[in-house]
Amino acid sequence: MSTMHSVILVAHTVIAALIIILVLLQRGKGAEAGAAFGSGASGTVFGARGSSNFFSRATAVLATAFFISSLTLAYLSSQTTQVSSIMDNAVITEEPAGEVTAPAPNASSDLPTLPDADQPAQPEVLPALDAADEESPPKE
Repeated sequence: MSTMHSVILVAHTVIAALIIILVLLQRGKGAEAGAAFGSGASGTVFGARGSSNFFSRATAVLATAFFISSLTLAYLSSQTTQVSSIMDNAVITEEPAGEVTAPAPNASSDLPTLPDADQPAQPEVLPALDAADEESPPKE
């Protein structure tokens, strides 16, 4: 990101915050009806006409600046042709595949061990079930 792009992005963010503040400071249209019946709103800091003229002009100026900064950021973003990726900078090294060996079995492990490939596997002998065991209901 270039320096110009960063500066415009910061200005764009500040302008957006100022627009939010100005819109929140403005009075609604219903507040003018109360001033017509003598609510005393004519004596303000901004003069007899009130602050609505100042705030509406300031909002219009900031909205124009926001629009211009948005277009400028869009243009600067579209001009970025260099795509940087971590994968583009990766160094590819090919090492010859070595022989894969299994780790030595741990004598203190509770896990079963696999039989050696040279010896045939011995089937595990399970105890036979009696016919009486199959028909008896499960014990609770």
